[in-house]
Amino acid sequence: MSQSSGGRGGSGGARPFHLAGDDEIKGGRVSDVYFQRAVAALKHADLDARVVMEVRAGSLPDGWPWAVLVGCDEVARLFEGVPVDVDSAPEGFVFRAGDPVMTMTGSYSAFGELETAALGMLCQASGIATKSARCVAAAAGKPVFNFGARRMHPGLAPLIARSAYIGGCAGVATVAGAEQLGIPPVGTIPHALILVCGDMVRALTLFDEAMPADVSRVALVDTFSDEKREALAAAEALGDRLFAVRLDTPSSRRGDMLAIVREVRWELDLRGHDKVGIIVSGGLDEDSIEELAGSCEGFGVGTSISNAPTVNFAMDIVEVDGRPIAKRGKWSGRKDLHQCPECLSTQVLPMGEKPQRCECGGRPRAALHPLIRAGEPASAGETPQDVRDRVLAGLRILSG
Repeated sequence: MSQSSGGRGGSGGARPFHLAGDDEIKGGRVSDVYFQRAVAALKHADLDARVVMEVRAGSLPDGWPWAVLVGCDEVARLFEGVPVDVDSAPEGFVFRAGDPVMTMTGSYSAFGELETAALGMLCQASGIATKSARCVAAAAGKPVFNFGARRMHPGLAPLIARSAYIGGCAGVATVAGAEQLGIPPVGTIPHALILVCGDMVRALTLFDEAMPADVSRVALVDTFSDEKREALAAAEALGDRLFAVRLDTPSSRRGDMLAIVREVRWELDLRGHDKVGIIVSGGLDEDSIEELAGSCEGFGVGTSISNAPTVNFAMDIVEVDGRPIAKRGKWSGRKDLHQCPECLSTQVLPMGEKPQRCECGGRPRAALHPLIRAGEPASAGETPQDVRDRVLAGLRILSG
């Protein structure tokens, strides 16, 4: 198998980081080679066809009943300048298994080899956003912060941050990710500062002296001693300036985390520190968040969001030169997707067929809208905040 440097180093030369560049992605250099060979075979035979391809996930990870669509903005940029029409559900759309969330129409040889990149943009981002949304739903109104960039390649940090924020996270830790979103990065005090200082209170005091007033003072209280003891020491050291304490207790010392949180809360309240919040981090997912939600003021979630299961979208031909066709296990023909705005249930119908009124009484609306027309953007871009608002509104409906 041959490899290409893509202009980032000579033959056999190492890239500084193992990431594809923008030109390589748009140029099909990260595609599975069999797509390129298929296009070459069609061109050799002077054969081509106008196809309709649809993107859908036949199932969702871990039995998820719904997922959040993210990555449409990148797909739009991928197909800019490519003679293809793309229709898509909006970024932040809540969908179910089997829903065709995106369709591409055009000459197969014009866009077929971009399938790998398009799916990669949707699969990972949608998985991260969905896991974030599930954690946010479990937190019952308490903020969830994404702390997990270190679990994935650093080149993906902005992608992880954006997807997590769109999924409902209240903040992200990485500087580049926050800058991309136009929000301040969030963070507390690392164990490293406490270890270098040799004492939690000393580290907290130095942090307080060095940081501007708009940075929340959150003490990490699990480095050397009992969480309760260090939480009280932090509260006494900073007084009203202490915003919260963070419990990142390692798994080898964790035991009953809910009991630890309740004990810390009791001792803080008993001594008049009832305004000091408790933030928990370390190995959390939606199940542990749900258990702790009634006793904490916030959560820092890392690995379970950043390393979220991917949504296994497939991109399949369903029509060739106007004729419905599909491989085994797929439904042929172009389809419409409709969603009820009241309960977010969906209906998949042959194109042009009118949807039935929803069981809840709502009137389903068309979910697919022009994204690209003949290689040109066909819709105005949305801010991450707009998309996040859509997701949060969806979560309110799903939890209602």
